[in-house]
Amino acid sequence: VWLKLFVRAQTQTLPAMQQYAAMGSMDPRAPASMFTPGKRRRINLVAVCMNIFVPWFVFSGLYAAVSFSFHYQHPLAVWLLVFASLLLVIGASALAIQTRQRERDPMWYTFAAVALLVAVVLAAVFGDMNFWYNMQPFYDIENLNTYPSVNPAREKGQQLMDAGRVYFADGAGLDVRKAMGFKNLDLYCVAPIVHGQDQLASYDFWAVGINCCSGVSSDFRCGEFNNPHARSGLRLMRDDQRPFFRLAVQQAEAAYNIKATHPIFFYWMQDPVAEMNSYRDDGFKYYLLGIFTHFAFNLFCVICAVVGFSKIGRY
Repeated sequence: VWLKLFVRAQTQTLPAMQQYAAMGSMDPRAPASMFTPGKRRRINLVAVCMNIFVPWFVFSGLYAAVSFSFHYQHPLAVWLLVFASLLLVIGASALAIQTRQRERDPMWYTFAAVALLVAVVLAAVFGDMNFWYNMQPFYDIENLNTYPSVNPAREKGQQLMDAGRVYFADGAGLDVRKAMGFKNLDLYCVAPIVHGQDQLASYDFWAVGINCCSGVSSDFRCGEFNNPHARSGLRLMRDDQRPFFRLAVQQAEAAYNIKATHPIFFYWMQDPVAEMNSYRDDGFKYYLLGIFTHFAFNLFCVICAVVGFSKIGRY
C-alpha cells in the first residue's frame, strides 16, 4: 500500500516539475512579471531628481540676474549670461545624441534639454518684463536727487534736472484749469503744478497720467488729484511716454497762451517714498511668484514624463 502511494505521488509531481523547468528555460528577454522579485525595472530616480531641480535652479538664478540690480549695472553682461545658459541646453542635447549612438536610452537627456531651454527662455522674457516695469523705475529714481520745499513760482526746471522725488512748498497745487490731453491710442494727460493763483513766467513742473482726463480744461483726475495732503511728485522715468506728454504740454501752451521752457513731469502724490518702494516690492513679489510657478510647472512636466516613459517601457 505504501509503495503504491509513493509511486502515485511521484507520478503527479513529475509533470509539475517539468512545467517549472519549462518556465525556467523561457526566453530571458521576455518581460518578467511585476510580482517576480528582482525582475522589475526601477525608475531612474537620479534622472528624475536632476530634471526636477536643475532646470528650476537655472530659471531661478537667471530670473534673478535679469530682474534685479545686475541687469541695471551690467546690461550687456546679463544678456551674455542668458546666451551662456544656452550652453547647458546644447550640452544636454549632445549627451542625448551620444547616448543614442551608444544604443542606450536617451529619453531623460532629451527631456533635460527641452526643460532647460524652456527655463532659459522663460527666465529671460519674464525677468526682462519684471525689470522693465518694476525694478528699473525703482533704481532710476533711487539714483536721482531729492528736493524739499520746491516753489514752482521761483524754481526753474533746469535747476532740478536730476530730481527724482520733489516735495513742493506749502501752497503748491494743481491748476486743473490749464489741464490738457494728447491722444495717441492712450490719452496722455498733463496739468501744471503752481503756487497760489499767480501767473508763472514758465510752467516747468507738470503732473501727468494716462487715460485720466477727457482732454478738455478742468478735467484732470490723475494721481492723488483730490488728496488735500498731496504736495509731492515722483519723477516720470518712462522714456517711451515722455514725448507724448511733451506734445500735451505744447498743446497747453498754445491753448492757454503760457510758456513751458523746460517741462519736468511728475506723478502727483502725498508720499513718493512709499510709491517708489512699491515698485521694489512688486519686483520681488513677481520674482517669488515666478520661481514657485516654474517649480510647479516643471514638477508637473516631470511627473507626466515619468508616467509616459513607464507606459512605453523607458524609465
